[in-house]
Amino acid sequence: MPNWPEARTRKFRHAAFVYLHVGLLYEAAVWAMQGHEGMLPTRFGPLALWLLLGAVMTGLVFAGLYWWQNVWVPRIVWLVHAGRLPWAINGGLLGAEGVRFPSAFYVAALIVIVVNLWMLARAGWDL
Repeated sequence: MPNWPEARTRKFRHAAFVYLHVGLLYEAAVWAMQGHEGMLPTRFGPLALWLLLGAVMTGLVFAGLYWWQNVWVPRIVWLVHAGRLPWAINGGLLGAEGVRFPSAFYVAALIVIVVNLWMLARAGWDL
């Protein structure tokens, strides 16, 4: 673990726990969607695979933020999550045709994404 000042270490830990909650939310969403026909595409594998990969990714990112505290971890995760903004804006705010979920789902996702981006930016760029 790097020898960051306490304030910077706290930012990494905050980002880790926010990301942990984002991961839990994704896992819960996948679990909830399983009971609704056609919500989860089957071309990417069975539900158990989705849940396992989600748990592994969440655990790796959490560990990288909490213990490793390399600035590239939050920066890379920030870029990945920023890529989800157009999807959430399109479905939640622009009312695009053919969206799979109610607009409230996209608005909630937009809020979660932005909070996560904020916490990752604090850790990655020491804001």
